Amino acid sequence: MANTKEASARIKINKLLEEAGWRFEDDGKNKANIQLEPGVKYSELGDDFENEAHGFIDFLLLDKDGRALVVVEAKKESIDPLSAKEQARNYARNINARFIILSNGNIHYFWDTKHGNPDTISRFPTQDSITQYEKYTPNPEELANTLVDENYIVESQMPGFVKDPAFQDESTRTDYLKNNNLKQLRPYQVQAIKALQESAKDGNQRFLFEMATGTGKTLISAAVIKLFLKSGNARRVLFLVDRLELEDQAFKAFRNYLGHDFACAIYKDNRDSWSNSSVVVSTIQTFMAGDRYKKEFSPTDFELVISDEAHRSIGGNSRAVFEYFVGYKLGLTATPKDYLKGFDTAGADTQREFERRQLLDTYKTFGCEPGEPTFSYDLLAGVKDGFLINPIIVDARTDITTQLLSDEGLAVHKTTEEGEPIDEVFTERHYERKVFNEETNVAMCKALIDNGLFDPVAEHYGIKLFGKSIVFCVSQKHAARVTNILNKLVFEKWPEQYGESDFAMQVTSQVSNAQQMTINFSNNRLGGQAKQPEGYDTSKTRVAVTVGMMTTGYDCQDILNLALMRPLFSPSDFVQIKGRGTRKFLFEYKDYADKETIAIPKEKYKFFDFFATCEYFEEEFPYDEKIKLPTGKIDVIVDPPIPGEDGPIIDGPDGPEPKGAKKPLDLLTSDEIASLSETHVGSEGMRIDREGFKRAVEEDVLGNEELKNMWENGDTQAAEDFAKKQIFDKPKYFLNLDKIRKIFGVDRRVTVKEFLQVAFGDKETFEMKDELLESEWEKFMEVNPVDQTHYAPAKMFFKAYVTDEKVREIIASRQTARFNTESSFHFEEYQQLNGYKTVIPQYVSDYAYHLTNL
Repeated sequence: MANTKEASARIKINKLLEEAGWRFEDDGKNKANIQLEPGVKYSELGDDFENEAHGFIDFLLLDKDGRALVVVEAKKESIDPLSAKEQARNYARNINARFIILSNGNIHYFWDTKHGNPDTISRFPTQDSITQYEKYTPNPEELANTLVDENYIVESQMPGFVKDPAFQDESTRTDYLKNNNLKQLRPYQVQAIKALQESAKDGNQRFLFEMATGTGKTLISAAVIKLFLKSGNARRVLFLVDRLELEDQAFKAFRNYLGHDFACAIYKDNRDSWSNSSVVVSTIQTFMAGDRYKKEFSPTDFELVISDEAHRSIGGNSRAVFEYFVGYKLGLTATPKDYLKGFDTAGADTQREFERRQLLDTYKTFGCEPGEPTFSYDLLAGVKDGFLINPIIVDARTDITTQLLSDEGLAVHKTTEEGEPIDEVFTERHYERKVFNEETNVAMCKALIDNGLFDPVAEHYGIKLFGKSIVFCVSQKHAARVTNILNKLVFEKWPEQYGESDFAMQVTSQVSNAQQMTINFSNNRLGGQAKQPEGYDTSKTRVAVTVGMMTTGYDCQDILNLALMRPLFSPSDFVQIKGRGTRKFLFEYKDYADKETIAIPKEKYKFFDFFATCEYFEEEFPYDEKIKLPTGKIDVIVDPPIPGEDGPIIDGPDGPEPKGAKKPLDLLTSDEIASLSETHVGSEGMRIDREGFKRAVEEDVLGNEELKNMWENGDTQAAEDFAKKQIFDKPKYFLNLDKIRKIFGVDRRVTVKEFLQVAFGDKETFEMKDELLESEWEKFMEVNPVDQTHYAPAKMFFKAYVTDEKVREIIASRQTARFNTESSFHFEEYQQLNGYKTVIPQYVSDYAYHLTNL
């Protein structure tokens, strides 16, 4: 008699087969589709697999024609099923079966012997699913070699476009693409696809794209989907999102991009016919509800699964859905792991530890254990390349928020119910949950209305139409209050234009039809259409007030103002919220009365920061701090309360109030804006945007053993050549000297050699331009001593000759009178040089000419 574990393995495997519709015996309606080894009868089969004649037992799963389809190698629980891989392969070859399932009752692997390695599964595939899957013949070589260019999606949208004269003519091509809503891939999007192709060529089946908000991840996904479907490397693709509005948004995009070639469907709207579509879009929550993914799908139903905002949609229990399906996996994220660096394995349960673990798990899930995505394109690159916009930071602090932000906090004197006077100190983390002040909310709303950007088309006609805006609040109650205040303020200010209490609308989960409201806001239909200018396609409602519904992946390109009316300590949330405004947009309007067409590009947006969040992430956030992670189960915590005070938040920012939360303290005091300043973020970006790139430098350079060996062995020229060919301008990070210069704040050009010297610690940092000039002047002085009389003009001439091409050209042409009007060095000083007029140019030509390229 088999022991308990052996018997339970047999029971578990039998149950899994039966749940998937496989039958050991005829049931009257259907024939048996499980065949045992010759000479073995089901009725005589014992519980102990290892006590059979051959020391094991194989099940053979048959198709509807009785043909061998899958070999099931069943082992007892104490044996790793992968140990039977080779004996199962031999058996499958002998009977011409392509697929193998390896199982010990607890761990199960599905293996397509013609492609890849065994994949973990939690449920056995059905006969129909595996029969369909058999038609799938992956061709990684074609996947890798398919040509993808800027018109890859246009080919699907409008076949034959290339022959259209309007496309062939460069002067009309832009209008042709726009009028036909055709989407060309940007250069970095093409490079992302090529990076995936290279990774697939190396045998990888999991890929991760780390791309800034606004860089077109959905369009890239469409190109990836087409690539897999057209090359035969997928029959059907599942696209998973974590929010309803993103589901609708992705479906409409795929239908637009790929609809001529492939059928697309939202799963919940097509539960009986989803299998007829090549592209299936769903929220992760739909698949998880009641374990629907196990009950209604087989592991072989999709050959490619794409997870949008992967760090969120595959976190916690959601990962079970993602891992359920075998085949290729692609993750998309706008949240780089580099905001949360080094880690340990044990520690407190806080938001930051959770985010670190979530991000690290995301990279590991996609086979990027060293923390390297398949492709990366950050905000700095997007701004530099002209595709994205950096914000104008509006730092506005009220009297109360200023005190909340101070080291001492806000001291409040109050009296208990028993009449005992006490003093309490509150910080920004207490805001709205512990501290409530209506005047503070009013002050913040006034600052937004008084300083926000207005719609440029309306402004062209002298109409005060506030720019479309999103306000992020602490809680749903806070959002309701802020919405009411905004509507009151604009009614007082512009009663004729905003008299229907619809200037601002609350868009949170407690509001009926909130998901559709987010879609309507993006489509310029929230509250109806603006009355002026007449016929202008923009929302009547100008401000959407939310908590967390319009952060990740929300696409509304014409946003002009973002307001953070809440403290924020999560770097990933900060990046996501800030990213709602980075997209470019063209405001257009056709005035039929004046026969005038207005087209004004969006070149800026304002980010209103009332709690010094930008300052926190710029100066205070401990990016490099080693922190500890919890070892056990971890729950999602959004802006966690102070331990021991507020209790856990159970549903995130859009859910119920925190358990144990007390009524906020109403300070019953006036409040107003104490300080307001605007800062235009330049091409160097914010620190939080630079941190990820610094990490890339550390890993790509210092972590490359081949490069490190060259440098340490003194072969500097080989190291420079290697860095130029293997490190710089690669699609993963687009590391180049210009980015390095900006990151380290160098005011001149830098060389590859200099960069390697700094990277490997031979130099402490890059010298600024004047530091190099001073150093070279000292060298000049060692061989050409300059007396006190000529010291000042000689030094000025030396620096001018090195740095100013015009000065060198004047000297070469001997037209020195031009010093009076045309250069940084003056003729009067030139006359004081005496013999140094020729000594300095000769020295620079012989010893310091490399500095003229600074």
